[in-house]
Amino acid sequence: MRLKDKVALVTGSGRGIGFAIARHLAKEGARVALCDIDGELAAKAADALRQEGFEALSYKVDVTDTPAIEAMVEDIVAQWGGIDILVNNAGVILVKKVLDITDEEWDWVFRVNARGTFACSRIVGRHMASRGGGVIINASSNSGKTPGRFQAAYAASKFAVVGLTQALAMELGPYNIRVNAYCPGIVETDMWDYIDERLAELTNTPVGQARRETVSQIPLGRAANEEDVAKVVVFLASDDSAYMTGQSLNICGGRRMH
Repeated sequence: MRLKDKVALVTGSGRGIGFAIARHLAKEGARVALCDIDGELAAKAADALRQEGFEALSYKVDVTDTPAIEAMVEDIVAQWGGIDILVNNAGVILVKKVLDITDEEWDWVFRVNARGTFACSRIVGRHMASRGGGVIINASSNSGKTPGRFQAAYAASKFAVVGLTQALAMELGPYNIRVNAYCPGIVETDMWDYIDERLAELTNTPVGQARRETVSQIPLGRAANEEDVAKVVVFLASDDSAYMTGQSLNICGGRRMH
């Protein structure tokens, strides 16, 4: 097992990609702390892992709430001795015409996607620096390299995550902390269902048309699933990527090649 005796914290892990990441980290030997803004989802997800024989903790935490993040980190360290891996998976999306986006909507997307990633990285990064190193893995997106339609706020926030990943990698490298990002394309989740429905509404086309058109542009001929993403995150968390930092890896079946 590549992550035996490691401790991982995964934000936004009550369901979907976040839960798949937590489960794959656990399968590789890590003890996993799951946090989500929905505490009930986080608790159920952790219980599901424990039923499979894995060690798991759960926390109700909003990643825009710095004191809550600090309290969670302190509790994980008290129970398990430290944190070796941080996966900043929590995120939100807004599909809306740029001229219609309100200040409040823009700020909400950036608070969660950009500031939340920064806050967790800062708090856990201080801990990692004090104990000799660690790994931070951030969720960006293909939209963090090439914007999707009607995703101005989301794309800008994910571009910010790519930039933050590089800045963290430069500053934290001397502390033996590696920082990389994963950039999924289309993943079969509830989030993509929302995107598909909003694109249909905004373009006056049938629901499903945007999905079909997008998949038709993927060289491998299919959308990703949660497992495709989770396996890349495990690679980034493990020593298999020991000489990688500051990178943002596409997980998109070849739809984006830069």
